[in-house]
Amino acid sequence: MGKDVIIACDFDSAAKTFAFLDRFTGRKPFVKIGMELYYAEGPEIVREIKRRGHKIFLDLKLHDIPNTVKKSMAVLSRLDVDMTNLHAAGTTRMMEAAIEGLTRPDGTRPMLIAVTQLTSTDQESMEKDLLIKEPIAEVVMHYAHNAKIAGLDGVVCSPLEAGKVHERCGSDFVTVTPGVRFADGDIGDQKRVMTPAEAKKIGSDYIVVGRPITAAEDPVAAYERCVAEFVD
Repeated sequence: MGKDVIIACDFDSAAKTFAFLDRFTGRKPFVKIGMELYYAEGPEIVREIKRRGHKIFLDLKLHDIPNTVKKSMAVLSRLDVDMTNLHAAGTTRMMEAAIEGLTRPDGTRPMLIAVTQLTSTDQESMEKDLLIKEPIAEVVMHYAHNAKIAGLDGVVCSPLEAGKVHERCGSDFVTVTPGVRFADGDIGDQKRVMTPAEAKKIGSDYIVVGRPITAAEDPVAAYERCVAEFVD
């Protein structure tokens, strides 16, 4: 499995998104379209970015009753994205229903991954706000195991947990890790972070990088730095 850097295009309009993507005249980066951009522009933004030659991770984190998620995934599968996700907390049955909905009549489907715990969550907030008392590492492993049982391709997790996810679920179970920052950068509101080089060493398959690239003076150079540290 090849490693890749995914740029989080956390913009609030198509104009800002394309102004950013137009800078990339060479290699077309894998991009993440999250809630902000998707809710602002709708499915057409996905189609246009796909037409421009980018792979797409559609990051909408579905979490609802199984039938609703199944029907929603059937709609998303028609957008021809490369990866999408849901919350593992929605239960194994919900994840199984998502696979059913995402799978097209010809048997193909985008990669489906599950969010375990958000990288903004730490042990204190998990216990206080979610009433989950187990160690966060155990919670992540349990959610990852459930995702594997349900037939998903992998999980979104902190890079700090990627190696352990592979140990528990196998080397072919994909780890997609946000919370990646350069060693000389600002960690922002992420609480569980790692550099691209460290994420590579520990076993992340994909890293999702936002502001260290999108807010850089030279985003293309920042992206190439990430690729050099993580992929090359």
